[in-house]
Amino acid sequence: MSGGAGAADSGPGDFGSGDVGPAGSGPGGSGPGDFGPGDFGPADFGLAARVHAGLRAEGGTVAVAESLTGGLLAAALVDVPGASATFRGSVTAYATELKASVLGVDEGLLAVHGPVHPVVARQMAEGVRKLLGATYGLATTGVAGPEPQDGQPVGTVHLAVAGPGGSLVSSPRLSGERATIRHRAVTAALELLVGRLPSGTSTH
Repeated sequence: MSGGAGAADSGPGDFGSGDVGPAGSGPGGSGPGDFGPGDFGPADFGLAARVHAGLRAEGGTVAVAESLTGGLLAAALVDVPGASATFRGSVTAYATELKASVLGVDEGLLAVHGPVHPVVARQMAEGVRKLLGATYGLATTGVAGPEPQDGQPVGTVHLAVAGPGGSLVSSPRLSGERATIRHRAVTAALELLVGRLPSGTSTH
């Protein structure tokens, strides 16, 4: 349930359809069928470790707000030993109304565009950052399938990171089975944050 066109520090109308996140567009990530529910590959673990290392280097923390990934992003982050030093916590706002009541996403935006929208992702990231008192907020929303949602095709994903330098939204188009799309969204979200950390290197 949720996702957006990439744009740094932009307002609701500033997203370009050609902008994509660090995971790129199209199939991206790993090959179809490489993931099963609850499985994380070495790439995810390595990315999560880089997130924590970058956060430790700057004395920062991260909190996550998840929709389509349903807790997988938080699980990838806490899988790294010592995660408690830099991971504040997470909110899995799977129901649309929780995005507004818990994370502060604009109700009018949700009513008009639904939960799968780049600005929804940005507001989720900003909301969880504020709610949990983190240096960075990281959010996921999109359609993992098996059916389209609110007129959005399967594989539509919007990711966002909010931090001291503003907010960045990425909208990779992902493919594969439901579990594959969800895991690829985790990978892309971790890449997005790594690229935003002062000590990180963007992968796109």
